[in-house]
Amino acid sequence: METLFNQQQMRELFIPLLELRGKVYKKYRHILAKEAEGGEVIETHTGDGLETVNTAKAGDMIVRNTTRAGEMYVMSAAKFAERYERVGEGEEEDGFAGYRPTGRILAIGIDAGLLEELSLPEAFSFTASWGSDMVVKAGDFLACPADHSSVYRIAREEFFETYKAGEP
Repeated sequence: METLFNQQQMRELFIPLLELRGKVYKKYRHILAKEAEGGEVIETHTGDGLETVNTAKAGDMIVRNTTRAGEMYVMSAAKFAERYERVGEGEEEDGFAGYRPTGRILAIGIDAGLLEELSLPEAFSFTASWGSDMVVKAGDFLACPADHSSVYRIAREEFFETYKAGEP
């Protein structure tokens, strides 16, 4: 599948749409995380397959969601500190510790009508903020953090396992 958009184009197209029609959601499910040594290649697998791949830098955080898919991803230490706080003491298996989400996102469901309205195919790909491609399909959600710094995909099943409507 050909990459249709880079991250800047995604922001230009979807941030105004998210502001106009998106809803605020709060991540309610705790996560597990550990500091990366650097060089770890993290494949993010959701219930519908491989979503993206990212290579961690030393000091980044490797996050494991506590969903059925247990999807993993990489986040910079600065973004992680803005969005999570430690819960409990001690470490989990493999050096992972528990964290509670503190942030909110703007998100919009992607359905066939919206894809048609935007003249987009049933599935398209874009370059995520970390440089790897992500595929978006009808049923997925597109989201951005409160600072509108990036647009990313959240697979439908994992979205509903992880987020609920939140206060602005």
